[in-house]
Amino acid sequence: MKSIRLEGKIVVVTGATQGIGEAVALACAESGAAGVCLGGRDAARGAAVAAQLEAQGCPAHFVRGDLADEADCRALIQSAMTRFGAIHGLVNSAGLTDRGTIEDTQVAQWDKLFAVNVRAPFILTQELARLLRPLGTPASTVNISPRSSRAGPPFLTAYASSKGALVTLTRNNAHALRKRRIRVNAINVGWTDTPGEHEIRRKEGQAPGGNERAGASLPFGRLLDTGDVSTLVVYLLSDAAEMMTGSIIDFDQNVIGAYGSDVHPPI
Repeated sequence: MKSIRLEGKIVVVTGATQGIGEAVALACAESGAAGVCLGGRDAARGAAVAAQLEAQGCPAHFVRGDLADEADCRALIQSAMTRFGAIHGLVNSAGLTDRGTIEDTQVAQWDKLFAVNVRAPFILTQELARLLRPLGTPASTVNISPRSSRAGPPFLTAYASSKGALVTLTRNNAHALRKRRIRVNAINVGWTDTPGEHEIRRKEGQAPGGNERAGASLPFGRLLDTGDVSTLVVYLLSDAAEMMTGSIIDFDQNVIGAYGSDVHPPI
């Protein structure tokens, strides 16, 4: 069996100062990565996560930037290459989840979400592909998307649309880069228990423990956690997934397209 390990690999992770991105960075270190470049906006949190990785013996490099800025996107990849001399993996975990329906979403809000959720992964993958061309080395990009990329609820118009575009970008890039062995896959993540999710629910007026109660009603009795997601990301980054590209993984305990109760109706 091929090892699901990252020995010798350098990985760039966006949104690495919180939630899924932070969990992915830590999982890369635990899986033996030779180095992790952390992208984020919060310098204090970036330093804290980097310190955790260093404590595990994994060299870490934090780059502060705004993914809505093209220059910052390119600088993240370039900084990682300068620091480590190679890049073998890119995880596009950062994303904005601003609410808004078709009627009340402002154009500025739409543009902001598309800039961070779609344009940034495009620029980051483009910059990586350009830098790797003279080196001829393989790589793996993992895009984090939600299950709402298929349509989503009415109050996530811009968010769902941007993530749907990210799914298409994933397949397009996978096909374009296949002969260079730069793999591109995406994970459509279901409802995940993160600090950010708790904060969103708090702002919406949900009582404490709401996520736990919601999880208890699901088929497997809980929400996904960041460890579930980071484990799958590490697999996609590893050589164990070397033949997998252009895949969109629906990672949820509810089966998309299935409906109805478990009770067989009388005939």
